[in-house]
Amino acid sequence: MTYEEYLDEVTTLIVEKYGVDDAAAIKIVVAAQDKDYFVAHDDNAAMRTLDRAHADARTLYQASPLAKAQRRK
Repeated sequence: MTYEEYLDEVTTLIVEKYGVDDAAAIKIVVAAQDKDYFVAHDDNAAMRTLDRAHADARTLYQASPLAKAQRRK
């Protein structure tokens, strides 16, 4: 998949797996982009797999303020 499709997939998985609304999921992915999390994915197409998207969605959500707030409840 293309880099853009990969980012869309990660965003969609965050919404579907963690019940986050679209705007919040986009914010998580954009913040990761700003921190250069996806640079290697852009350079290496082999990293843009569905399995990797699931792992990245989990990693990014778990590191997000939303997940941290949920754990405090």
